[in-house]
Amino acid sequence: MSEMIRITLPDGSAREVASGTTAAEIAAAIGPGLAKAALAARVDGEVRDLARPIERDAELALITARDEADALELVRHDYAHVLAEAVQNLFPGTQITFGPATDDGFYYDFAPKDRPFTEEDLPAIEEEMRRIIAKDEALVREVWTRDQLIAHFRAHGETFKAEWAGELPGDEELTVYRSGDWLDMCRGPHLASTGKLDPQAFKLTRVSGAYWRGDQKNAMLSRIYGTGWLNKKQLAEHLTRLEEAAKRDHRKLGQEMDLFHLQQEAHGSIFWHPKGYLIWRQLEAYMRRRLDAGGYEEVKTPQIMDARQWEQSGHWGKYRENMFVIPDEVPNTEDDGPVVSNDADWMALKPMNCPAHVLIFRQGIKSYRDLPLRMAEFGCCHRNEPHGALHGLMRVRQFTQDDAHIFCRQDQLVEEVALFCDLLDRVYKDLGFDKYAIKLALRPEKRFGTDEMWDWSEQSLRDAVAATGRNTAEFGWEELPGEGAFYAPKLEFHLTDAIGRTWQVGTIQTDTVLPERLDASYVGADGERHRPIMLHRAILGSFERFIGILIEHYAGKFPLWLAPVQAVVATIVSDADGYAQDVITALAKAGIRAEVDLRNEKINYKVREHSLAKVPYLLVVGKREAEERTVALRPLGADARQEVLPLDEVIARLTGEAVPPDLRS
Repeated sequence: MSEMIRITLPDGSAREVASGTTAAEIAAAIGPGLAKAALAARVDGEVRDLARPIERDAELALITARDEADALELVRHDYAHVLAEAVQNLFPGTQITFGPATDDGFYYDFAPKDRPFTEEDLPAIEEEMRRIIAKDEALVREVWTRDQLIAHFRAHGETFKAEWAGELPGDEELTVYRSGDWLDMCRGPHLASTGKLDPQAFKLTRVSGAYWRGDQKNAMLSRIYGTGWLNKKQLAEHLTRLEEAAKRDHRKLGQEMDLFHLQQEAHGSIFWHPKGYLIWRQLEAYMRRRLDAGGYEEVKTPQIMDARQWEQSGHWGKYRENMFVIPDEVPNTEDDGPVVSNDADWMALKPMNCPAHVLIFRQGIKSYRDLPLRMAEFGCCHRNEPHGALHGLMRVRQFTQDDAHIFCRQDQLVEEVALFCDLLDRVYKDLGFDKYAIKLALRPEKRFGTDEMWDWSEQSLRDAVAATGRNTAEFGWEELPGEGAFYAPKLEFHLTDAIGRTWQVGTIQTDTVLPERLDASYVGADGERHRPIMLHRAILGSFERFIGILIEHYAGKFPLWLAPVQAVVATIVSDADGYAQDVITALAKAGIRAEVDLRNEKINYKVREHSLAKVPYLLVVGKREAEERTVALRPLGADARQEVLPLDEVIARLTGEAVPPDLRS
């Protein structure tokens, strides 16, 4: 007779079942509806296949489509496997490598036998994937030894898989998943069968090159990307978002609006044009006013510091590969390179501002009465990002942070974090973002500091968010194990934009490590030296990336206070040229950023051109307007209604709308 085990369900009820019972069997015992809906199981927190036996007492939760995050990861993993099987069916001799799920889909890397894959191959592969799904073949988990894996893959000409299998631990449980005669090495879990996938809920999107194991010294592979969802409605919504995102692409709009450009001579750095830099200046001025009101003191620190400083801070050992380093001796053209004796002979462009801020804090004796000290800097930083990772304004090598560091006592920490959360909330709402999520990134495996320090730091951040009432589902509160920085846990703030995408921008981190490493201290009420707590915080993250987000959020149609050109005065006939100049003069006197268009072009042409440039207001003037001292005011937008108004009334409307949100009464 089989041993009986106790299975505890999410509602607290328990069932006694025989050891070796599967989650699928338990679902069927509960009811046929649940058995049909179940996709996988969470056993003591671990996601498993429904068909995997449960051998001991356990807590069991059945995963259905309602558990969207888990369900999506499962189906995307399965779509990747079906993709690999389809490719090998259609292109015999193709080798498989890896195929993970991604945030919105999946990909798989292949080594084709004859030629790289192209996007022309995708329709046939999609059709073969649908055929495999329709076969509804069971996805069966099997445990193999390392030697079995190596022998199998070598026998089938899968040299990449054999290489990877050879590096796996010999004493580890290794698994493959089989569907019919096809199999792949995989940890799982998977759905019960290919038929659990919706054949109308995926789409292959593109093909690119990728190096084996991400190393350019290795073979070039063909990577096929796809997007996968639980049903065709979700897929349609996603494709609509992609279409809308393409229209809002900040690189496309940046060119159309003449904001910035990028070029080969400065990979990862931005050439800001006057209109783009005007947006920057408006944003910077706004942030400076908010910081001044929040009790911050602004500083400016050097771009280059000695390697010994970075070594002492801990960045040299953990971050050096991402830093731009400079030898203190210029290489001789007859030699192989610069002569350096040790790390102390090197300088580095700063990748972050924090060590320099500690050095300012250390100037002079600080008392407990001086704290909190809030030190802000719009600091230009450099990070040697991989060339392939660079992406417009979103991922660059030179960037400016809206950075600040708060030095405080332990008893001040919760209040300071709460004040920061309130400040960040005001800024995001002023900039047009009403929705954001707060996530607590907890200690990583490799870290500085003691467990006691991490316990205290993490709990302090929890308490601070709770004090503001934002540790709720409304704010998407979530804890992320292992995702903190090497020196501190952190709160992350994820904005939701106009088309539902999320962007991680703001952050605040509780750091007790850097003040210790750089010997920062203050004199306490007891007359003894104490270490301050150092809060690393940013709201925008970087100006470059945040402006890119703003461009896409507003689709280039900025609120008037941020728009680089707020109005264009366009003439219908040349007889109105003199009056148009009078209008421009009046607008400039009122502080409105305006341009005049006197070209001998039809007014419809001018309207289209300035609409493409996303100018908020077009002020059209002809002979009649000149005689009556009026303008035809045309707001940006296809459905905008034109109004003929007195010039003074138009100026009053525009000046009221152009006031930055923090200056409005």
